[in-house]
Order: sequence, then C-alpha cells, then structure tokens
Amino acid sequence: MRVRIRPSKAHGHMEAPPSKSMAHRLLICAGLAEGESVISNVDLSRDILTTLGCLQALGADVSCEKEKKRVTVRGIDIRSRTRAAELDCGECASTLRFMIPVCLTSGNKSTLTGSRTLFQRPLSVYEDICREQKLTYEKRENRLTVAGSLAAGEYVVPGNISSQFISGLLFILPLLEKDSTIRLIPPVESRPYIDMTILALREFGVTVFPEVPALSMPAAGTVPHGLQDKSRGFCSFREGFILRIPGGQRYSPRTDLRVEGDYSNAAFFEALNLLGSEVEIDGLDENSLQADKIFRSYFEKLRKGYAEADLSDCPDLGPVLMVLAAALHGGRFTGTRRLKIKESDRGTAMRQELEKMGIRMELSENEIRIEPGIKPPGEVLDGHNDHRIVMALSVLLTRTGGTIRGAQAVAKSLPDFFERLKKLGIEADCDESDTA
Repeated sequence: MRVRIRPSKAHGHMEAPPSKSMAHRLLICAGLAEGESVISNVDLSRDILTTLGCLQALGADVSCEKEKKRVTVRGIDIRSRTRAAELDCGECASTLRFMIPVCLTSGNKSTLTGSRTLFQRPLSVYEDICREQKLTYEKRENRLTVAGSLAAGEYVVPGNISSQFISGLLFILPLLEKDSTIRLIPPVESRPYIDMTILALREFGVTVFPEVPALSMPAAGTVPHGLQDKSRGFCSFREGFILRIPGGQRYSPRTDLRVEGDYSNAAFFEALNLLGSEVEIDGLDENSLQADKIFRSYFEKLRKGYAEADLSDCPDLGPVLMVLAAALHGGRFTGTRRLKIKESDRGTAMRQELEKMGIRMELSENEIRIEPGIKPPGEVLDGHNDHRIVMALSVLLTRTGGTIRGAQAVAKSLPDFFERLKKLGIEADCDESDTA
C-alpha cells in the first residue's frame, strides 16, 4: 500500500489506542488460566491476532468481538497438553519470545514458525537454556522446534537484552512445582516492560517477588484499569536484580479486565502538536507503568531546542523522536544499540529515509545524532516493513508532503492509523492496490 500525505494540520480529540504490550500479556495469562476470561479494549492488530492464533494452536478457545474490542479466552492447563503443536508467530517478536517458554511445559514437541526476518532476531537466551537443560532446540531459517519441560531453579539472564525473554520465563516458572529465581545481570534495560508482566500476572492471581521489595503490590482487581500505579510500588524491584517466583501457582480466570491506553502509539499523534497541530489524546493513565510514557518529557525537550534523550528503556520511541529532531532543532539519542534488532534496523532505515529529505544523521554503536532542516522528499519514502517507521515518516510528511510505500506495515500494531489521521484532518490518500 502507498499513502500520499499532503501538508496539513490535525485538530480534535482522539481516544488513545489500546496498549498492544499489555494486551499480549493479559491474553497470554488468560490462555494459561483454566476457565473463561474476558479482556476488553483490545485492538485486533496483526500482532495481537498472531498471539491469539498461537493460544488457539495450544488448545485455548478464543472468541473475538471486533466492534466491541472484546476478546473471550477459555484457557487450558498448559502442563497437560498431550499433542504436538505448530504456532505461526508471523512477524511478531513478542509472540515468539513469549511463546517459547509456554511451549516448554508439557514435554510435547512444538514448532514455532514465522518470517525469515523474525528468526534473524536474537533468541540466544532460550538456546542457552535449552542446551543447559538438555531440551530440544532446533532452529532453521524460518522455524524453531522445541520439546521438553523447563526445570525450576535459578536462571541467570543478561539484563541488557530484550525484556521479552524475562517476561516469557515469568509466564511459566510460577506453574512449576518448585520455586525459581531469575537473576538479572546489570545493567538492566527495558525494566518497565518487566514491571508490566509482573502486574499482568498479579491480575490473574500469580505472584512474583523482587529480592528486596520496597512496597507491597496490591491484590488483583484493585486497580481500575487493571494495570497501573507506580505510587504503590509496582516498580520496586528496580533496586534489585533478582526476581523470586514461588512454584505451584495457578492462573485464575478474570472477566473484568480492560487494556489501558497505549503511550507508544499515542506518541505519534501528540507529535503532530510539535508541528503545528492541535490534538488532545484521551484515555492515557498518568500512573501507567509503560516505558514510553516518557515521550512527553522528551517532546518538551525537543520543542525547546537541541535535545538529548536516552532510549535504553524506550527504543520504540526512536523513530518518532528522530523525525521531530529533524523537523525542529536536532538531537542526540543514546541507548540506541537495540534499534538494530527491531522490525528493521531502525537507525539505518531512518537515516536512509531522512537523507531523502535533506537531513544529516550520524550513527554509531549506541548513539544517533540528527541535524535539523527538512525539505520535501525528492522521491518516494520506504516504510522498511516497520510499522513505527511508517508512522514516524507520516508525521513528518504532514509538514512537507510526500509518499510512503509499504504503508500497510501499520497493521502490525495500529490498523486504523491512517483513518485516525484523516479524522483529525490530515490529508492522506491510501492506494490499496499498490502493494509495494
């Protein structure tokens, strides 16, 4: 799909999209809870449908009400699975990394498939665990076969890799008979995403303890939207690097959980305000644990002048921060190492596209520098099959005008992205017949 955007400004109110990160976590917990769970405010993006498909492949029953944004899941006792399963993970790294430990519970063989680019993303944490525990781990170009059951015990995991590996283990270790620990080797990056997983588990009656918790976490169901409130100590484990997981726990089904608004995708719409638009976003909880909540602080720095920002905990903000730096006063971003292993090599991809608009961008191992001064692109921009690249470039084109090919990538996380833009007054024409 190609989208042509003409210079225009947005005006109005918009409800924040539901959090994809939290939806993944709640739906997996529901799939592991014997009985019926109902999760509301779920945006059925391509990634979320992928996770639901994997839960169905493992034996869970899933029913979606698209118009009501509601999903009903009848979960299973994953330990008693008796058949082999094949799970299509598409292009979703979250689904793949969350599902590998889920598959390593009953002893039965599971094959996880997906795109070649998905399987180019790191999985070494699980490979090392399977080798140490003598579990089957057979990886090919676009598939991975695993078999065996994870053992309870101590897991030592580097803290500077994707938090998705830690979350994947957290889903399953509580179900094992004996206690486990996860020791995170500092520095620990993307810690807020681990917080979110711990809190999702808590909503389904499963407890994980930091080594030295500063405050107690509240009982399940006491937080209105199910997931927020740093003031109660949900991030207290950040002072320690050991997560203690009691064994012998069980997930309890829930019928009253609602996915909170998503700061990650809301950032693209609030970014329009720095380019002259007037958009108000409703439905974002100020006490959310989401790492990308920090975008408002970073946006304010960019608005005032040349800005510096650390992306170690919020790599998904990289593309939108880059386009704002280019359009405004320039910027320096550190903690960018992990941008290389996202849906695209985001630093390199953004440099290629911003160069088409006259922007100079310098890349190093863990740093990106951008000089300001954009001009209309002299050629079609490329979305690099990356939803966040497409959305970030779309924001920039509202000032200069231009065309993006491969715009269908937005379906990964926000299928109605362009419809939302148009409702706010952005002039955007989508050519569905052009698949480039």
